[in-house]
Amino acid sequence: MKIYITGLAIVLLLTVFAAAGPAAQEKAPGAEDLRAGKNLLATRVYSEVEDGKLLALFKGLRVADVTDGMDAVGLQNIGLMDPEIHSLWRDTEHFTHRFVGIAVTARYVPTQDAPAGKMTVEAYDAWSADWYEKRSTEAYLDLIRKGTALVIEDAPDADVGSIGSYNILEWRGHGCVGVVTSATARDTDEIITQRVPLYFRKPGRGIRPGRNELESVNRPIVCGGVLVMPGDVIVADGDGVLVVPRAKAVAVATYARKIMDGDKAGRRDLYKALKIKEDDSVKK
Repeated sequence: MKIYITGLAIVLLLTVFAAAGPAAQEKAPGAEDLRAGKNLLATRVYSEVEDGKLLALFKGLRVADVTDGMDAVGLQNIGLMDPEIHSLWRDTEHFTHRFVGIAVTARYVPTQDAPAGKMTVEAYDAWSADWYEKRSTEAYLDLIRKGTALVIEDAPDADVGSIGSYNILEWRGHGCVGVVTSATARDTDEIITQRVPLYFRKPGRGIRPGRNELESVNRPIVCGGVLVMPGDVIVADGDGVLVVPRAKAVAVATYARKIMDGDKAGRRDLYKALKIKEDDSVKK
């Protein structure tokens, strides 16, 4: 009898263990695993074709329309960045400051090291070049492709211009449709002239060496007080910046399109009644 009970218990234990599946068999990370650091939010990878199909659904949609779409799918007050994140420049004739893109993310953090201090010009040039190359790089450059929205979380209190007239134009050349940062940019006069869409908090004057370091690329970040996951849809215009979670994007765009089409139709009727010449904001 004793042998029979033991055998039955083993069979039952094996049955329960098998039913639990592979997830239950995986060992939870212990303290030693976590001590070395671990990212707990996974980055999903999407193809350029998938991105293109999604962007087509959002083409021409405004932040206001997409906000309504977020409400309709149960995401009220989700994804709206702090209004302090605003457009550097605005085009109220053809609206070229607006953009819709797929998020590629980067995170810069304040450095713990002392600034360069007094040294020869030659030594300073070598020091700053080494910092750019090894510590405050643009490792995300190769991730930028057609339809990318580059979203940067930066050192919040550093007077640093991680974004400038040269690199923002280079990013555009790789396919970047717009840039959003939680902090600063410099060369703002030139960026306005170049007409690259930029949404930021305020100007920053200093260069990156001695001020910040690149912490991660294409990982979850916080920008304007909201979570941005790589692959999310970024919508930006004069009303600010909105982040649409990838999983809800199709439903959000479908509802937003209905809102925008209805708004344009209604305003076209008003334009006609008031004898106002149609502009880009009411065109189909």
